[in-house]
Amino acid sequence: MTQPPGLRRAMGGFDATTVGVGAMIGAGAFVVFSPAGAAAGTQLPLAVVIAGFVAYCNAAATASLAVRYPSSGGTYVYGREQLGPWPGFLAGWGFVTGKLASCAAMALTFGLYAAPGAEKAAAVAAVVGLTAVNLLGVTRTALATRVIVSLVVPVLAFVVVMAFTAPAAGSAAGSGGTGGAGGVLQAAALLFFAFAGYARIATMGEEVREPRRNIPRAIFGALGFTLVLYLLLALSLLHALGPEALAGSTAPLRDVVDAGSPPGGSAGVLDTVVVLAAALASLGALLALIAGVGRTSLAMARNGDLPSVLSRISTRFAVPWAADVATAVVVVVLLLATDVLTVVGFSSFGVLVYYAIANIAAFTLPDRQWYAPRWLNVVGAAACLVLAFTLPATSVLTMLAVLAVGVAVRAAVLARRRRRP
Repeated sequence: MTQPPGLRRAMGGFDATTVGVGAMIGAGAFVVFSPAGAAAGTQLPLAVVIAGFVAYCNAAATASLAVRYPSSGGTYVYGREQLGPWPGFLAGWGFVTGKLASCAAMALTFGLYAAPGAEKAAAVAAVVGLTAVNLLGVTRTALATRVIVSLVVPVLAFVVVMAFTAPAAGSAAGSGGTGGAGGVLQAAALLFFAFAGYARIATMGEEVREPRRNIPRAIFGALGFTLVLYLLLALSLLHALGPEALAGSTAPLRDVVDAGSPPGGSAGVLDTVVVLAAALASLGALLALIAGVGRTSLAMARNGDLPSVLSRISTRFAVPWAADVATAVVVVVLLLATDVLTVVGFSSFGVLVYYAIANIAAFTLPDRQWYAPRWLNVVGAAACLVLAFTLPATSVLTMLAVLAVGVAVRAAVLARRRRRP
C-alpha cells in the first residue's frame, strides 16, 4: 500500500518562531486588551501574567508532544495517539471550529482598520489573498509573516514608549473592571485567545526541519517574546488611558497616539501608522490561522474524521490545498452571514478545551522533557478548564453546543460505517 503524499520540511527554527509571533500579536495587540481591561480593571497586568503562565504550561505540553509526533494536526494527532480517537477528535473539532471564528474575527479587524464602511469586502479580499499566499507553499507563508512582524513590532514598541511618557491617567479614572478574582480570571481567559499562536508551530510540525530541536525552541521563543510585549502593552495602556477609558475604547493604541501627539499634522501621520500596523498585524494572524486550520483539517481528513477530500495535497507546492480552500470558503461565509466581533470568548473556550487535552496527553508520555514535568501537565489541564468556564455564559454554551454537534455527527458516521458489510 502506497503512503499518501506528505508535506515538505521547508521551515527552519527562525521561520517557525516568526509564524508563532505573527499569529499572536495580531490578536493580542489590537483586539483583546479592551474587553480584558473591562473585566480586570487595574489588575490587567496580573491577568496577562496568569494567561502567560497557563500558556507556558500548554506550550511545554505541546512541545513535548510535537517532539514525539512531528506531523500536521497538533493536539488532534497527540490526543489520538496518546488517549484514543475520541479525545483526539474533540481536540481537533474544538480547534477547527474555534479557529474558523478567529479567522473571521481577524479578517474583519483588518477590514475595520483598512477600509471603514467597506470592512466586509476588505475582509473577504484579505481571506482570498492570504489563502493564495498559503497555496504557494509554506516558505511563502513564513516569508510574508516575517515581513509583517518586522513592520508591526517597531510600531508597537513606539506606542509603548509614547504611552509610558504620556501623563498618567488621573485617579478619577477609577479602578474599572468587574473586580475580584472572577474578573481577573475572565480577563486571563480572554487574553488566552491572544497567546494561542504557538499552536500554529505545532500544527505545522510536518513542515519544520529538525523538529526535535526547532519546534521547542520556536514555541518557547515565540511565547517569551509575546509575553514581554503584552505585559508592556498592558502596563503602558493602563498608565496612559486608565482602566475605564481602556475598557471603553475600540482602538486603544490609536487612542494612546491621539492623546500623546502634539497638535498639528503629526497626529494624523501617527494615526495612519498605527492603522497600518493594526491592519498588517491582523493579516499576519490571519495568514497563520488559515495555515493552522488547514493542517489540522488535513490530519482529521486523513483519519476519516472529516471528508477525505480535505486530505489532498498539491504535488507542486506541497500544501494541503483542499483544506486551505475549504477553510477560506467557510470563513467567507461567516464574514458575509454573521457579526464576528464577539467570537473572542467562543474561540477561547474551544482552544482551552484543545489545550486541556494536550496537557492530559502529555501527562501520559513515558519520556519526559526537562521543561515539562508531569505536575506541570496537571496544573495546565486544570487551569485550562477553570479559565474556560469563567468565560461569558453565551460563549461557553455556544461552544458546548458546537462540540456536541460534532460528537453526535461523528457517532452517527461511525455507526453507519459499522453497519456496512
